[in-house]
Amino acid sequence: MTDQMLHTPDGVRDIYNGECKQKLLLQERLHDVLRQYGYRDIQTPTFEFFNIFGKEIGTTPSKDLYKFFDKDGSTLVLRPDFTPSIARSAAKYYTEDDMPVKLCYMGNTFINSNAYQGRLKETTQCGAELIGDGTVAADAEILAMVVESLLSSGLKEFQISVGHAQFFRGLAEAAGLDEEQQQELRELLANKNYFGVEEMVEGMHLNDTLKKLFSLLGSFETQVEELAEAKSLASDYPNILSAITDLEKLGSFLRLYGIEKYVSFELGIISNYHYYTGIIFAGYTFGTGEPVVKGGRYDRLLTYFGRKAPAIGFAIVVDQLLSALSRQKITLPSEEKNQMIVYAESKIAEAVEKAKELRAQGISVSLIQMQEGRSKDDYLSYAMKDHVSKVEFIEEA
Repeated sequence: MTDQMLHTPDGVRDIYNGECKQKLLLQERLHDVLRQYGYRDIQTPTFEFFNIFGKEIGTTPSKDLYKFFDKDGSTLVLRPDFTPSIARSAAKYYTEDDMPVKLCYMGNTFINSNAYQGRLKETTQCGAELIGDGTVAADAEILAMVVESLLSSGLKEFQISVGHAQFFRGLAEAAGLDEEQQQELRELLANKNYFGVEEMVEGMHLNDTLKKLFSLLGSFETQVEELAEAKSLASDYPNILSAITDLEKLGSFLRLYGIEKYVSFELGIISNYHYYTGIIFAGYTFGTGEPVVKGGRYDRLLTYFGRKAPAIGFAIVVDQLLSALSRQKITLPSEEKNQMIVYAESKIAEAVEKAKELRAQGISVSLIQMQEGRSKDDYLSYAMKDHVSKVEFIEEA
């Protein structure tokens, strides 16, 4: 019991002092980029009804959800993912909109899984959703926002890997894979076990064309020339052809934004979220083995909430990004003006008046009353530890 009074549960932690300041600065920078692209803020509840994240929608497995009951006996869950919540909101509040709806958010998500040992179970996500636009141009805008957001954080070296959900589904359909085989292939790809993929494909007795298309699953980076070759090979497979055509077109749009060096095509990308229907992507950088950003197109998700509309979005995992920045020794500069006023008890009126004047000028002021037995050096040391830029003493006459 004593330990529980001082420690946090497994998978969650306190964020304080300089790290907390850096996290808030990072969130502000990321948020600014989304607003610059014309995205409007939305806040959804921290918990929702269980069926919002149910198996039919294809989100987090039930065993990994934090579940509890309300007074009416309904099952509620802490949100593990923002996208279904925003899809529900868009279906409810933007039914009359026949033009694209651009929404952005910032908040915490919760996943309760033993597989996440050593990883946070509560994480902060910053993201955006573009609803009502099914074009490749919308895909390009989303990726441009991702790249600009990561650059705004101070990152210089990172890579966004882009795949397409229809490529895998098209291959599975063409090869006649049953559900068990598809799951086995998904697991091999999720673990980057490309030798296992190759071995599995060899045992399928496929024609040479399909074997060549399957071989693209094992490449970390598919070149433009390989996409062109794959496009010619896929002429008899509409779903595969559609996916490759989209990626080829996307590549030309990324060049318009000037971000092509940050994006690579990886056709073997698999997501745990089965609601993705088009491009899927994940962003990586040094200092973390987990993606700092993930997202994709989900053109059928809103139909579960009674509205038919294409959509695409992404989520930056702020905690992962903050960890990567720390390990790369990247610090966000603070423009905050702060000051400390240390005053004698009899000078409280003067100190308060001075603090009011400074705060009116936008300066952060901390008031500290002098204590017997403490020297000026004690207060200066305290101010330095608290990253205070200026200390003023108001002493007895």
